[in-house]
Amino acid sequence: MADEPLIDKIHDLSDLELATLICLVAQEHCIIDTEPDSIDDLVLELELVAAKVFGLSHAVIDCSEHTSLDDFAYSILSAEGSPARSTSPVRTRADSYFLNAPTFQSIAARSPVSENFADNKSIANVIIAKNLDEAPKQVQIQALELMRTKRIYTRTSVQSAPKRFLFIALLAGGEGPRLTKHLNDQMFISHFHDPEDGFPNLEEKYDDGSSISSVVKKSPIVPEPYLLPRISAMDIEHLSQLSEYTTVTVELSEYQQDIIAFLRLHRAVAGGISATATRNFDKLSKCLAPLHDLSYATPSLVALAARKIYPHRIHIVQPEKERSMQWGSDVDAVAAELDGIGAEDVIEDVLGSAGAETPL
Repeated sequence: MADEPLIDKIHDLSDLELATLICLVAQEHCIIDTEPDSIDDLVLELELVAAKVFGLSHAVIDCSEHTSLDDFAYSILSAEGSPARSTSPVRTRADSYFLNAPTFQSIAARSPVSENFADNKSIANVIIAKNLDEAPKQVQIQALELMRTKRIYTRTSVQSAPKRFLFIALLAGGEGPRLTKHLNDQMFISHFHDPEDGFPNLEEKYDDGSSISSVVKKSPIVPEPYLLPRISAMDIEHLSQLSEYTTVTVELSEYQQDIIAFLRLHRAVAGGISATATRNFDKLSKCLAPLHDLSYATPSLVALAARKIYPHRIHIVQPEKERSMQWGSDVDAVAAELDGIGAEDVIEDVLGSAGAETPL
């Protein structure tokens, strides 16, 4: 189990800091959702979380329908690093990503960025992709490849992601899947941050009484070298090792499988309970145990894992495609039954008394 000082530090973390820690421990990526009016404050808060709490470099990508592959590639190369492998034999593959068409016009052609821009840069530890769901499909595919291979190809080089690497898709408003199918399924967890829960790091930084929303960020937020991060690389590695040895009993494994079966059979679910989600469900259940100073998973941790793994994956069925329509149900009655049901409602149904039986 983790030592007491580390557990105390974990208990003092905010919801955003804890979500970041879970992903770093699991070496996975996440979706963070909030209200549209608070997304800019949330970007600043996540920058401070990366810099102050974990001592990690970060990059922010402000996505829109006009974001190109070049915009994406150059935006994430924000941290100073060693020269890229510009002589790599796989360099020719980059040409297929950057077509000489107006749609993929490089930011280098529109700004004084040199062709050797990437040569003295490296991929940031934490990438915050604001409004990633608004980016074109080819940009989302590029993000997916970066997460899977931990590499990205620019015009002149191949860049590799650092060992501690986290990609955060920052979305605003909405429920259920909003990214492309495979990118959405690649996201480990999803978390909704209620603005009423505050932005503690941002409020601490600007505690002079000025409005947070009116703050103009004049320079990037960077880790201060004389301040040690609250959660160190050794802490994360230790928690990661502990999660690998978390005990999951046969009864608890059956409970996990029952939850998955009930989700797949729920009348409101059209899809989203994938094999990837199942693997992530098991992984998160194990990762949560050491954060609670346990060497074994419990039913409550499994339920918590389900609430984080599935909300962004579940597709709610259209009334005309609901399975009871095969036996003559009235479409208006089905529509009334499904009205207002979201992914979280489905999960609570399955975890409630009418769903999977909790092991004693």
